[in-house]
Amino acid sequence: MSPAKDWFLMLTPLNLGLSFLIIAINLKGFSKFTAHAFAIPFLLGFLTEALGVNYGLLFGAYSYGANLGFKIMGVPLIICINWCMLTIVTADLAKFMTHNKWLRIGLGALIMTLLDVIIEVSAPRFDFWEFEGGIVPLQNYLAWFAIAGLAHLGYQSYAIDSHSKISFHVLASIFVFFAVFLIF
Repeated sequence: MSPAKDWFLMLTPLNLGLSFLIIAINLKGFSKFTAHAFAIPFLLGFLTEALGVNYGLLFGAYSYGANLGFKIMGVPLIICINWCMLTIVTADLAKFMTHNKWLRIGLGALIMTLLDVIIEVSAPRFDFWEFEGGIVPLQNYLAWFAIAGLAHLGYQSYAIDSHSKISFHVLASIFVFFAVFLIF
């Protein structure tokens, strides 16, 4: 590993925050409805993560490491922003794939869950989070799909006009970054 690894990992919250900011500032109009739409996956993410890290509910028993920054109730704030960002970018991809609202919600949740499968491999290596015993339980993925579905149901009901090309690039960069660590 590179000697810059610790520095690089320390900047993870900044990288995620800037990615979210790029998506947000490129929206085609921002209103109180946009804030409501963003609040749904943000708050849903916080609530479910707090239940997870503090009580082992929904995802299984896990805890967050030190590389995701400031925590509230054991949940890094950037994780809530990440829930929001992942909902936005996967909703844009799902919108590109189908016009059917229910298929979009299901596809968005499925894409988020598949991305989680890839990320889970590297999360402990980067001290992002780790499951008790080092094994990710099946319930994690089932809960991810269900909660992502709720996030999409709420977010997509607002019909936010985002910049899909930016969303596709952000999603592709996350996918490629973590997919590389499936190999190495």
